[in-house]
Amino acid sequence: MKLLVTGSSGRIGRAAIERLLEEGHEVIGIDEVPSSDMKCPFARVDMRDYGQVLDAVADIESGIDGIVHLAAIVGAKVAASTHIFHTNTAISYNVFQAARIAGIKNIVFASSETLLGIPFDEPPDYFPVDDKVTPKPESSYALSKLVDEAVAAEFCRWDPALKMIGLRFSWVKEPHQYDEMRACGDNPDVQKWNLWSYVDSRDCAQAISLALNASLNGFHHFVIAADDTVLARPTRALMAAYYPNVPVQAQISEHGSLVSSQMAREVLGYRPKYSWRDTPAGVS
Repeated sequence: MKLLVTGSSGRIGRAAIERLLEEGHEVIGIDEVPSSDMKCPFARVDMRDYGQVLDAVADIESGIDGIVHLAAIVGAKVAASTHIFHTNTAISYNVFQAARIAGIKNIVFASSETLLGIPFDEPPDYFPVDDKVTPKPESSYALSKLVDEAVAAEFCRWDPALKMIGLRFSWVKEPHQYDEMRACGDNPDVQKWNLWSYVDSRDCAQAISLALNASLNGFHHFVIAADDTVLARPTRALMAAYYPNVPVQAQISEHGSLVSSQMAREVLGYRPKYSWRDTPAGVS
């Protein structure tokens, strides 16, 4: 496929481009600035400007087969930010609408685990939390992702041939950051806000590839997380200490994540391959 990746200089963008190129796809990256190791053709685009986005999509020779939309301002811990909300929703609408005008039917975009209720100042209804929970945005960032999903659902209602998949990524970490995670030690308070969940950027790339190739129509969303937590402490001990009254609705392994990717497993075939536990200290 010929693919356009927005936010190509970000953590997920770089990993996605590397994997998609390895799979033999032709990839073009767009962002406000290129990364230092950009591995594909790149165009500098201010995605807040619809005209620039439309031009970027229309100017690509022979057209494109799919879009991976990853561009956004990240602010999961910032409760209220007009700038984050306005920027993220405008960027996503511009990309979605430009794709619609260009007749592109295959769109994968970055949604967020924050829709599950992060930060969990109030206990969730059950463990592990998953795609079945009612969205509960607690920040401007999360609210912008809910708007993205709502717009995608309506675009797909307008065009039954359209496929738009929102990947609700957990806290994205790159391999070189695993030592930073270890440095936090067994301190649950450091990341209680998202139930000690994370996902390796390379597993994000796996999910993107699977979503692009999925034989689906309409709008779908999937939580994408690692199978384990960021802590050495067993998950049951964390639940007992912090969420003793939350019911458990599925089996949880010794260090199993409280954020479930089960739907992505069943529908997309997603299997997270990377864990900080399997990476020796000092190795990236």
